[in-house]
Amino acid sequence: MSLSSWAKFWYMGLVWGATFLWLKVGIREMPPISLNAVRLVAAMLALFIILRLTKTKLRFRERWRSYFFLGVFNIALPFVLITISEHNITSGMASILNSTVPFFTMILIPFFVPEEAWTLPKMIGLVVGFAGVVILAYHPADGGSGFQWGALLVLLASVSYAVAAIFARRVTYGVEPAALAFGQSIFANLVLWPTALLFEGSIQLPVQTMTWVSILWLGIMATAIGTFFFYSLINTVGATRTTLTTYIFPLVGVLLGVLILNEALSWRLLAGGALIIAGVAIVNSKIRLVLKPQKASRL
Repeated sequence: MSLSSWAKFWYMGLVWGATFLWLKVGIREMPPISLNAVRLVAAMLALFIILRLTKTKLRFRERWRSYFFLGVFNIALPFVLITISEHNITSGMASILNSTVPFFTMILIPFFVPEEAWTLPKMIGLVVGFAGVVILAYHPADGGSGFQWGALLVLLASVSYAVAAIFARRVTYGVEPAALAFGQSIFANLVLWPTALLFEGSIQLPVQTMTWVSILWLGIMATAIGTFFFYSLINTVGATRTTLTTYIFPLVGVLLGVLILNEALSWRLLAGGALIIAGVAIVNSKIRLVLKPQKASRL
């Protein structure tokens, strides 16, 4: 990759890895759907500036269906699911579970992209990563069923991201990054604002400074600039290399959670995280195992 592509890659890994911390900060004062609705207003305004600076045409009439799909499955739905989950699990655990996106992409993509067939290394990686998910999500000491519902919400969000990534590869590959990022933000706003008003009542703007910092970080740094870089990288280096940025999420998320939020660094977090990262690495490895049939011996 070029120096510019590497800069975008590390920006996404570091900034998106920190979103789990800022979500934890934001939900201390605001309910989850409202927080993301306000966040998306900031994102859309920033993306409008990017759209103008890059002189990109939106072509709304031609692409509104794609913008709508991505706005729901790449923005609105996973944002809300992950934010709600952090009422139940730590930001570090959320960052690790969110790195399972490549697993779900690997499971689903052969049905839509025939050349992305399952291989033995991918299946091994899936099993290893799933073991890590079980270790993270199951806590028998809780006294109930032992399963944390917050973990399930992050996994559902990861499925949503995977669906959106496959759709972007199949339908919107080559479309201008600024147009995709801004177009999806329009529909994400149209979905989240009525939902927030319906389920959480009138939206009260925050009064605490740190909540506003959280909103601006999530909206401008993560959503606006991050999604613009995301689609830019997909067009230049491909979807597979771009998604490797998820390797950075657990490191950043866990580290910030421990240092700033005083989250515990348990053996489950370490073991489960290691297995998930190992599984993702195996899934994305270039190893190809070909089983050649043995020649029949002559009698």
